[in-house]
Amino acid sequence: MEKYKFTAEPSPCSAHPIHYDETLCTGCGRCAQVCPCDILLPSPVRGRHPVVMYPGECYYCGACVMACPVKGAIRLEHPLMNRAKFIPIDNG
Repeated sequence: MEKYKFTAEPSPCSAHPIHYDETLCTGCGRCAQVCPCDILLPSPVRGRHPVVMYPGECYYCGACVMACPVKGAIRLEHPLMNRAKFIPIDNG
């Protein structure tokens, strides 16, 4: 029986959708488990946050943030073109 060794490297991308706070993240991996895009892979180092492998594939759904048990450990940052600023209209 042949054994195979698979390796992967993060894909370079101008988008950086997911940011971890190293001081808060416990490395539980819940964010990687719930990601519908499979852009997160568990860290090879126990207790570290997952590796963002394919940032350009992110749907910006926020599932990773909602699954995280530690508030503020993971932050989702939408690209500038997707951010909206609503200005109140004076109907007076």
